Amino acid sequence: MNCPKCDIELKKKSIQGIEVDECDRCEGIWFDKDELRQVKDHTDPDLNWMDFDIWKHPEKFKPHTHKYTCPNCGKQMETLNYDDTHVEIDYCTACQGIWLDKNELQNLIDALEEEILNKSLHDYWQETVQEAKEILTGSESFFSEWKDFTTILRFLQYRILSAHPEIHNALITYYNNPLNK
Repeated sequence: MNCPKCDIELKKKSIQGIEVDECDRCEGIWFDKDELRQVKDHTDPDLNWMDFDIWKHPEKFKPHTHKYTCPNCGKQMETLNYDDTHVEIDYCTACQGIWLDKNELQNLIDALEEEILNKSLHDYWQETVQEAKEILTGSESFFSEWKDFTTILRFLQYRILSAHPEIHNALITYYNNPLNK
């Protein structure tokens, strides 16, 4: 398989235990279907509930001109801007592979971590309800969906406690009361 940018052979590389293909020259990375999600989940487990899926959340992607040919199947790839991250994702609609240029993987991880910090209490509530539904209807295994649900539930708890410090203070007072032990 050759680099869609440099047309030299891609080399196998392990990122967080997931085998991907990287170009020695431009340092771009090819992710076969679902490998980008796996790398994201292993890089920062707090991101596991954030479904980074081009085909599931088209509203986050702004498509524009075709740039490269897919190194896996030879089809013309499409280029998308991911939300407001300034990261261009080149993807293949046929095999669902994704090409990221040098540093774009880290930029995506950073953008997702920033998104976690900027969600409102209402956003977390909606995400919690969605994750609860996905336990029964999601495409991942029950264990994976349950893990996603418990992660978002933890973030909902954090957001509630940060938005309402009086609840946090009451819980601390309760737990520190020797009569409750």
